[in-house]
Amino acid sequence: MGAHRPTCTKNMRMNLIGDNMKSTGMRFLIACLALLTIATVAVAHHGTANYDTDKNITVKGVVTDFQFVNPHVQIFWDAKDDSGAVQKWQGELTSPNRLTRVGWTKSSIKAGDTITINGFPTKSGSHEIWIQKVVLGSGEELPTGGGN
Repeated sequence: MGAHRPTCTKNMRMNLIGDNMKSTGMRFLIACLALLTIATVAVAHHGTANYDTDKNITVKGVVTDFQFVNPHVQIFWDAKDDSGAVQKWQGELTSPNRLTRVGWTKSSIKAGDTITINGFPTKSGSHEIWIQKVVLGSGEELPTGGGN
């Protein structure tokens, strides 16, 4: 005689299916919430809330550092104020990938270069610009690829 096999009743199968569906639904909900959280952080990171986009300023100076790195290219320079005192400035551009597509390289700007930067200042008044336009000392304008 064969081994006795317990028989599954219809109710037992339905309970197993129901438990499995609840678990799958919970996993889906958690995944959706995680994606929503990541998307919110990405939008906040790429926002312009820190900058006064109603104002446009131009600052001329001498480059002290050029960082052609992800996630945003940065330029650091010294500029003189009206009294001749040196002020340290920094500006942010879009990604190196986007700038490469419009002709930039990691050697497009070098320490010691004279540049004129145009863009949106910070709302706080700190010496930082969301760069919209870069002009070299030679007068050559480096395209910024249509913004950030």
